[in-house]
Amino acid sequence: MTEPMITCPKCQTAIKLTESLAAPIVESARREYEQRLAQKDADIAKRETLLCEREKEIVRAKEAIDGQVAEKLRQERDRIVAEESRKAKLALAADFEQKRKELADLQEVLKQRDEKLAEAQKAQAEVLRRQRELDDEKREFDLTVEKRIQEGLATVREQAHKEAEDQLKFKVLEKEQTIASMQKQIEELKRKADQGSQQLQGEVQELELEALLISKFPRDTIEPVPKGEHGGDVLHRVIGHLGQSCGTILWESKRTKSWSDGWLIKLREDQRAAKAEIAVIVSQALPKGAATFELIDGVWVTHPRAAIPVAVTLRHTLIEVSSARQTMEGQQTKMEMVYRYL
Repeated sequence: MTEPMITCPKCQTAIKLTESLAAPIVESARREYEQRLAQKDADIAKRETLLCEREKEIVRAKEAIDGQVAEKLRQERDRIVAEESRKAKLALAADFEQKRKELADLQEVLKQRDEKLAEAQKAQAEVLRRQRELDDEKREFDLTVEKRIQEGLATVREQAHKEAEDQLKFKVLEKEQTIASMQKQIEELKRKADQGSQQLQGEVQELELEALLISKFPRDTIEPVPKGEHGGDVLHRVIGHLGQSCGTILWESKRTKSWSDGWLIKLREDQRAAKAEIAVIVSQALPKGAATFELIDGVWVTHPRAAIPVAVTLRHTLIEVSSARQTMEGQQTKMEMVYRYL
């Protein structure tokens, strides 16, 4: 093995580097290297210490920032909750105010409808009062005519009878015109009162039946029975071609899901009280075995769709019976006059 050589920097002499000669140099180099290594370790430890301190400061700063952010978030959340709560309260208050206004408007509409209904009832009562006055005048006039006929001779009787018929015709025409005018007013008031409102189904069918009878038989007297009084729903007084009263039909309107036999008994009692010749029940629900109309225990029962045809038939029957009765009465009167003359 070749020994290492070193050169003298002054004389440029090559000298063999032996262990004894190189030991101090190696030792010196080793100590210098160890010092540098120790210094580097110290610098590294110092740097690590500084890094640890900085990391701790960063952690503390981060924790402080996190705390501030959390506080900000909490404050912002509280602010948002308070703002939304305020908005919800305002919306609830506005909705409540709107509902209160709507309720007030509904109450005002109901009040107006009640007033219109009261006006219609008042007008209807006025029509009934005028009808009674016309009936009283007719009875008084009939009594006057009868007295004149009994007191006068045949010629006077014929003249008085003719005058009575003329006056009665005018009275009847006047009465019909008055009734038609009042009925138009009542229908108008009912129409105004019924707009936008819901009535009970039975009352609707009753008014519809009354309107159909008035429209179909304008010469007859159609009177609704006042609420709270016994006697059916509508009184139909049949008037003949010469203005004579031919009889009365009592109408009862029912709009239920099932039939009741008790209606027949009650309507027969009402018929006797009203002194009506015929009683009719108009019902959506018919008794077992009845398709459209039927005569049951002296009471006619019909479905609403067949009410008008039944009314036409019954009215014609009353007029025919009344004409036959008057013919017989006229024959008896003539026989009495001949007998008296003889």
